[in-house]
Amino acid sequence: MTSLAGALLAAGGLTDVEPVLFWATLVLFALFATVLGKFGWGPILQVVEEREKSVKEAVEGAHKAKTEAEALLAKHHELLRDATRERDEIMKRTVAEAEQLKADLSARAKAESDQILQRAKEQIEREKSRAILELRAEVGELAVEAASRIVKSSLTPDVQKKLVDDFITGLPQARS
Repeated sequence: MTSLAGALLAAGGLTDVEPVLFWATLVLFALFATVLGKFGWGPILQVVEEREKSVKEAVEGAHKAKTEAEALLAKHHELLRDATRERDEIMKRTVAEAEQLKADLSARAKAESDQILQRAKEQIEREKSRAILELRAEVGELAVEAASRIVKSSLTPDVQKKLVDDFITGLPQARS
């Protein structure tokens, strides 16, 4: 390694500046910077500006989309609250209508049962009256026949009829 360092020192030091090489490098750098500035820097800056503009538009679009999404979400929540409120109102109305219908049906059933009971009582009264009348007629006929057998020769038919009518009148009356 020492031989390499010695060779470098013999050829010239690291701090030695070669004037032709310095000026040539400086001229080439200036020429390169000018060409790059004229033909390369402008298009590069334009691409960077366009990219910056598209990124800015994308960010603004994202902010706008976020704002719209938040507005839609708020609207959705409001619609959901309205739908819930409406559902609750419908349920309350339905329950109230069901209770009213139940009460109406109960009242109607009671009225119908009362009517049926009243008609049955009336039917029973009619049947009872008819049975009593039939029974009276049969008792009268039996009484006439029995009396006619017993007193066939001693009583006239008018007297027999009067006896039967008196007997029937003495029977208990049908209750109304």
